[in-house]
Amino acid sequence: MQAEPKKTQAGNAQADAAEPTVSLVGKEYEVEIGPVAHGGHCIARTDEGQVLFVRHTLPGETVIARVTEGEEGARFLRADAVSVLEPSKDRVEAPCPYAGPGRCGGCDWQHAKPGAQRRLKGEVIAEQLQRLAGLTPEEAGWDGTVMPAEGDKLPAGEVPSWRTRVQYAVDADGNAGLRRHRSHEVEPIEHCMIAADGVSELGIEQRDWSGMASIEAIAASGSQDRQVILAPKPGARLPIVELDKPVSVMRVGEKDGGIHRVHGRPFVRERADGRTYRVGSGGFWQVHPKAAETLMLAVMQGLTPRKGDTALDLYCGVGLFAGALADRVGEKGAVLGIESGKRAVEDARHNLAGFDRVRIEQGKVESVLPRTGITEADLIVLDPPRAGAGKQTVKQLVGLGARRIAYVACDPAALARDLGYFREGGYRVRTLRAFDLFPMTHHVECVAILEPAAKGH
Repeated sequence: MQAEPKKTQAGNAQADAAEPTVSLVGKEYEVEIGPVAHGGHCIARTDEGQVLFVRHTLPGETVIARVTEGEEGARFLRADAVSVLEPSKDRVEAPCPYAGPGRCGGCDWQHAKPGAQRRLKGEVIAEQLQRLAGLTPEEAGWDGTVMPAEGDKLPAGEVPSWRTRVQYAVDADGNAGLRRHRSHEVEPIEHCMIAADGVSELGIEQRDWSGMASIEAIAASGSQDRQVILAPKPGARLPIVELDKPVSVMRVGEKDGGIHRVHGRPFVRERADGRTYRVGSGGFWQVHPKAAETLMLAVMQGLTPRKGDTALDLYCGVGLFAGALADRVGEKGAVLGIESGKRAVEDARHNLAGFDRVRIEQGKVESVLPRTGITEADLIVLDPPRAGAGKQTVKQLVGLGARRIAYVACDPAALARDLGYFREGGYRVRTLRAFDLFPMTHHVECVAILEPAAKGH
């Protein structure tokens, strides 16, 4: 009986093979560009009605779009605008010489004025909220604006140098560069405009990195700590690292994939909320120099912690929000942090060792939370990875009856999906704030504050 489905599958495979798909890569279309979509591109349609996701363009423009991925009959095609026939008033000449079709994939909006970039991000957030959570901006307590970080409001043509962690790829000739969009190909560069000054001053791009697969450069914004993490190609020896500034060196283990110290400190020191945080190699810390402080303040203003509160910090990293909460709930309060990364948990315990009522548990939130025996909490912060928290975790959280919940999100789609689950569980969005902590890219950070829906009436 089990052989029959195999025959059917083989028959289907033969039928598929008999009808080869026709690639449309390289085909050009003259199109009018419609609205922005999540992912750093805009939407257009071919004369045949096929959807095009077009990069390097802006809503309202007429462009020649060249297909970069897709085939006849596909649900959508990906394309680059290779010629702009009718430009938008929001268009500028890309300040970066490596931006543009087929070039570096690190930035999405080099060709847009800074204010236009924030408007586009706002439109994406609004669209995701409506489509995935059924919420208007008013229902989400959001005024529709995306706020620039302090110091980032620059004239068109100027680029904020904000990226404190840069992952360089290495080409066959040993040159450091950045990946092209949706590609393993390397775009060699002499300087990345969005790299923070502390990264640029290391001079990574001027060195020969033969034998290396990648180099991550980290410049802490809370100290003068600098670090490089080298990932050698199989069998390659580490080079002697001589850069333009003092730097600690780590390497990615060939067998275990772990990060090991070569010389210098195995961590960098960051600061937020008047406290220094140790962040071990590979540990998470916000990339924009102002991000940790900006998000911490938004979360604390939204939650308004009280002395004696019990609070949860989920996906807590090295303890940024747990530390801020511990300060505010006082000696009679209690904070539990949960984090899956072993090194991050060690750092969080070190960073918050001065607080008796803080506990950090290691493991996945959905597994650890039920084991803690916690049945209620006053406040909850969650800062999940890009995929979001998910239905099961949200269900666990709404059962704790928190007075307020702060959700920190780097992906508007995941945020909107989870807000829909919270609504099913009886929570409404009290306020939402959006911050442009990734200028020139399509990424945006949001902080949503939720409360039981009954309180909203």
